[in-house]
Amino acid sequence: MKRLEVEILTLFPRMCEGYLSESILGKAREAGLLDARVTDIREYASGKHRVTDDAPYGGGGGMVMKPEPLTAAIEAARERLPGARVLLMSPRGEPLSQRLVEELAEHGRLVIACGRYEGVDERVRTAVDMEVSCGDFVLTGGELAALCVVDAAARLVPGVLGNETSAGRESFAGAPLLEYPHYTRPPAFRGVEVPEVLLSGDHRRVERWRRRESLRVTRERRPDLFARLQLDEDDRRLIEAGDDEL
Repeated sequence: MKRLEVEILTLFPRMCEGYLSESILGKAREAGLLDARVTDIREYASGKHRVTDDAPYGGGGGMVMKPEPLTAAIEAARERLPGARVLLMSPRGEPLSQRLVEELAEHGRLVIACGRYEGVDERVRTAVDMEVSCGDFVLTGGELAALCVVDAAARLVPGVLGNETSAGRESFAGAPLLEYPHYTRPPAFRGVEVPEVLLSGDHRRVERWRRRESLRVTRERRPDLFARLQLDEDDRRLIEAGDDEL
């Protein structure tokens, strides 16, 4: 049975445990498809007060995570998960993408270190395999970013999602397309009706409608992604087709 094994290293374990215990990830843990451990970095700090941060050399505001506790936590996690890929969540890292998520899920074992404060001592970076960023913005810590990695990777493990076709149909799965619009009951809400094609029972028309809408939404909202698509003649006709032409 394929599963994902993850250890998150953080100063705030409860921030991660709550998310990992709910909904799809919680069920995946119960089923043994996701083995997620959360470790408090303070366990590896020395002294009575378990200090994990200090003032930066050279002055400036804020504090910096000390190298000793985090490096020790990483090394201990490597022993618990032999062969794991060690990530440091950082704004300087490689942008998280579906391609990278697929690579990490396939690897199967991850240790994810979460920074805090102004960042981590530069010498910690020699203990990790790569740095990963969730986007061009700054968070107060790496916990939310780490959970993004775990959530996205766990969804690719067979059996985690109730519908095994879901992951393959979503935005960024396969070709760089955004997902088509979704509708559910009621058929009309505040004057807006569900497109007739989705009520037709004609599966071929539904599939063509979904492909058309994915193309349209991507062209309108993410022209950078649309420019990367390899469109065939049918796609070009489909983009301009009306519902009665599907």
